[in-house]
Amino acid sequence: MIRIVVVDDHDVVRKGVIAYLDTEDDLDVVGEASSGHEGVEVVKEQEPDVVLMDLIMENGTGIEATEEIMKTETCKIIILTSYYDDEKVFPALEAGAFSYMLKTSSADEIAEAIRKAAKGENVIEPKVATKMMTRFRQDHKPHEELTHRELEVLMCIGEGMTNQEIGEHLYIGIKTVKTHVSNILSKLGVHDRTQAAVYAHRNGLLKKN
Repeated sequence: MIRIVVVDDHDVVRKGVIAYLDTEDDLDVVGEASSGHEGVEVVKEQEPDVVLMDLIMENGTGIEATEEIMKTETCKIIILTSYYDDEKVFPALEAGAFSYMLKTSSADEIAEAIRKAAKGENVIEPKVATKMMTRFRQDHKPHEELTHRELEVLMCIGEGMTNQEIGEHLYIGIKTVKTHVSNILSKLGVHDRTQAAVYAHRNGLLKKN
C-alpha cells in the first residue's frame, strides 16, 4: 500500500483528488493539508511514501514546504500545479521535488505518477521537460565533452600551433594529433581549426601568460 499526503489550498481540488485516490486499492491517503506549513507538519506526522504538493498557497508555498520536508524526510514529492514558468519549475526541482505535473493531468495519470514515484521513477510534464532540456543546453558547454588530451590539443590550436608543433609539444604522433583535431571539431560543432581557435579564445581556455 502506498501512503500519500495531499497538500493543496483549494478544497475542491484537494477533496476531488483524495476521493479518486481512495478508490484505488493500492493507494492510501493518510493525510491532507491546505497550506505549505501545515503540509510539512502532516508529512512529519504521517511519514508518507509520496506527497502531492501544490505550489501557490498561502501560509507557506509548495517550494518552501518541499525544501523543508526534504531536509528530514525520504518521501517522494510530486508537484501538482497549474504553473510551469521558469520561476516555479526550477526552484521546485532544486528544492527536491521528484516529479512535476500539471493539474490538467487526468486522475489516472496522477495515480500512475504516484505509483511510479513509489518505485523511484519520476514523471515530468512534457512542457516542463522541454524547459529543462533548454536550460541544460544553455548551461552546457561543448568543450566539457572533450577528454583531457583533446582539451590540451584545443589549447595548442588556440595558440596557433600546426599539427607538427602540437605533436612535438605533447609528444604524440601526427596521426594521433589529426584524430584529436577531428574529434575536437566534431564535439565543438565547428568546421575548421580557425573556428576551434576562436571558440577556445571566447571560452577562456588558453593559458594565461
